[in-house]
Amino acid sequence: MSIFCIVDDKHVPIYRIQWISRTPHFCGEEDCCREGWYEIRLEQGESVWARNAEERDQVIRAVEAWHQGKMPDSDESSW
Repeated sequence: MSIFCIVDDKHVPIYRIQWISRTPHFCGEEDCCREGWYEIRLEQGESVWARNAEERDQVIRAVEAWHQGKMPDSDESSW
């Protein structure tokens, strides 16, 4: 069991997550490198980015399990 979930290549403590974007990022700037990624907002104004909807949904499931008192499996192959 782990209190961490993997977002992109980072182990993020679940309790730091404030909100998770429902729609992919789009700002329209030519040099944007996060377009199409899903923002996961952390405490203190920090963000990490899920590469796709599947990765975002895995983080949502981990947060829901943590909130319900069920810890997600620490098996990283499921992330």
